[in-house]
Order: sequence, then structure tokens, then C-alpha cells
Amino acid sequence: MKFTLAAVSGLVTMAGAFSPSSFVETGSVLHRAPVSSSTLSMKYKVAVIGGGPSGSCAAEIFAQDKSIDTVFFERKLDNAKPCGGAIPLCMVGEFNLPETVVDRKVRKMNLISPSGVEVNIGETLQSDEYIGMCRREVLDKYIRDRAIDYGAEIVNGLVSSIDIPDDHKTSESQYTVNYLEFQEGSRSGVPKSMNVDVIVGGDGANSRVAKAMDAGQYNFAIAFQERIKISDEKMQFYEEMAEMYVGDDVSPDFYGWVFPKYDHVGVGTGTVVNRPAIKQYQKAIRERAGDKISGGKIIKVEAHPIPEHYRPRRVQGRIALVGDAAGYVTKCSGEGIYFAAKSGRMAAEEIVKLMKNGSRLPTQDEIEQTYIKKYDGLYGPTYFVLDALQKVFYSSNGAREAFVELCNSKYVQQVTFDSYLYKRVQGNNPLDDIKLLGETIGCLIKGYSIAKPDVEFSNPIESQKRI
Repeated sequence: MKFTLAAVSGLVTMAGAFSPSSFVETGSVLHRAPVSSSTLSMKYKVAVIGGGPSGSCAAEIFAQDKSIDTVFFERKLDNAKPCGGAIPLCMVGEFNLPETVVDRKVRKMNLISPSGVEVNIGETLQSDEYIGMCRREVLDKYIRDRAIDYGAEIVNGLVSSIDIPDDHKTSESQYTVNYLEFQEGSRSGVPKSMNVDVIVGGDGANSRVAKAMDAGQYNFAIAFQERIKISDEKMQFYEEMAEMYVGDDVSPDFYGWVFPKYDHVGVGTGTVVNRPAIKQYQKAIRERAGDKISGGKIIKVEAHPIPEHYRPRRVQGRIALVGDAAGYVTKCSGEGIYFAAKSGRMAAEEIVKLMKNGSRLPTQDEIEQTYIKKYDGLYGPTYFVLDALQKVFYSSNGAREAFVELCNSKYVQQVTFDSYLYKRVQGNNPLDDIKLLGETIGCLIKGYSIAKPDVEFSNPIESQKRI
């Protein structure tokens, strides 16, 4: 633990601060008794592992509570995480983001079916509404720097393992974070260790925190993206436009995309069920985009896993997972940035409240009954609805044809954009819902009648892999 002397006391007074009488037992966890500010102030230490939106948003909340020491681990401070980079409008205001982190304001989305039918959506958007397109290296740095400005102690290092004491759920036994700190002149990093009282894991899909706490495994998609520099003339088409391609040629269970960035486009795709063929699907999305990106130069190639569902366990003792580490990515859209930031903030806010000005440590049950319960209550319906939509409309070319045709409906566009931009499942019009049900059935019948059969594939071994 970290000790700071508020005043020079004597050895007797200092020893008294560590005597058994300085602790009181409440329930199953020891809580530190108040220590006079004129003697010794002893702070609990929180480690936030991962410097993306989830970790950064957690760190800035902890850092604002000066009764807690906040240490913030990030392995690569200039990291450009592979990501489509779309954020909803509500995130800009809710997280007080400057417009400088938004490369493009997308107000139109072009959907292209397997047979080449195009539907342009976005007519229902108001003049001040948009989907923000960001580069993760810009967005992440801004939020991370803000946490550091609030007082989080940054450690540029790679966490290699975490030692978890057997009694961590019923005592104040500390966790030991083992890491390699990157320093000038060292290529592999300097091995170090740090004792901490609370851990928030925001270290992505391949989370070391999740592994250490035995959070369980989840199924995952592999996303592949190429950043392609195209001519200024071609870039004008993507000024406020993003494209989404569906078809088993670009993905058997997801979609391909062309998303505009500052001076280039991100072109990519993803899949869960046929990960070995990801480069084949990437080649297909480039071909589908055709002349709109022809002649472009590939400036960066990126690939990363995307979780398909929650981890079986998101809290163990005083360790909590947030963001991709917890599994907070939606089906159908593959969106994760907002949910990462929101979960990091929510977890930190609830833990800070439970710590009561740094006077006690939270229990596992308390974290689950606050952070987990509130997060699932807010966003559980969203995950459920998008999971159902993906199963219905991404399962075959016939369903994909129906999906694109349905998006001609202004009602569908309105509900879709409102739900995405403001992160709430909209209260729909019952009459319009009944009408939409009939239209959906009609579109599915038509879609299956005109669609080409999906190509069969098999990967019985790799498809069982989990992380």
C-alpha cells in the first residue's frame, strides 16, 4: 500500500496505526478504521489495466477521488487499435468529447445486398444528428490523457500475470500485478510488481485480467480491416457516407464495411463461424467496393478478436471486467466503443461509492449488485434485440436481401437510428410494428426467392476455439 505522512508523528504513533485496533470487521470483509489526518493517511490502491475507452473512463473516475490511489497500466501509449471506429452521437455529449476526435460525421449509410440492390438510409436524421467516425489512436489518447490529467498514475507496461490470494473474497489481502515496464534502452521491458487492493480489467478480448480471475471463455469473431488511402476525388463520395455490404461472399454471419476516416477509408469485414476464411472475405469486400476505392494504397492492415457474448464471470472478489474484456460488444452491428466507455465509467462510479471516501473495500456481492445489475438492466434489452436480429437477417443470402429491402422503410430507419444514436431501445408504434411484421414476412419470402444459395463451408475444429 501507499503511505503518505500528513504530519511528523513518532514511531509509537506510527506503530499504533498498524495495530489490530485500527481495523474493524463488518460482515465478511475487514474495513479500515478512520485514521486521524494529523497522523498517518493510508490509501487503498486501484489498478486499472488497459488504456482503451473502458480503462480510461474507469481511471478518470477513480482519479477524481483523492482518497484513492489510481494506477493506470497501458502497454502501448500510441496504440492504434484495429476498429471500425464508429461512435453514437450521445457519446460525444455524455463523455464530453471535442469534435476534434471525430474525423467524419456520417449522415448517410449505403446498404448493398448480395444481389447488388442499394438502399440509402439517413433521411430521418436531423441536421445536427450524425454517426461519428474516429481513429482509435486519436480517441483513446484523448480519454487516456484526461484520466492522467485528473491524477491517474500512468505505467507504460505490459501486465504479464496477477497473483490472487486464496482469501481475497473475505479479507483485505492484496493482489500482486506483475508487469514489464517499458523504459528507454530496454526492448523487452523491466520486470516489476505492484500490490493493489482493487483491479478493473479493461484489457480487451485477450484479457490477462480475465484469465487470472478465471472469468471463463467466450466465443469470438475475427475482424479484419485495411486502411486504404484513396484520391481526394474518390474521398468526396465518403464525405458523409459509410457503406455496409451483406452477402456470404463478404461474410457468412456479419457484414463488410467501408467507413470514412480523416484522410482514408477503413475497409473490412468479420466472421465468427468461418474465421479461417477471413482474408478471402476481405478480398471480396474490396472487390464489392470496386471503383470507389480502386487505385487506393493500403497504409495499414489490422485484425483483432471481437467477443460474441458476456464472460461467464465478470466479477471475482475485488476484480471487475469492463469493455471487451467483459464481452460488451453488440451482435448485428459489432459496436463496442460506447459500451466499453460506459461500462468503465459505471464500474468505477459504483466502486467509488462503495469505498466511501477510501474507508473500505467493496465485496464481490456489492459490485455485482451495483455495477453488474445496473449495466445489465440498462443494456440487456439492446444485446437481446440485436442478437435476435443477427440470427434472423445475417443467416442466409435470402434473409440479407430481405434486410436491405426492409431498410427502405422510413419507420425502420427512424427506429434504427434513434436506437443507435441514443442507446436505448425505442418505444415503437404498435400499429407500425404490426405493419412491419407483415412487411418482414413479405420481404423474407421475396428475398429467398431471388437470392443465390450460400456457399457451404466446414471448420469443425477451429470453430470450437474460445478465448
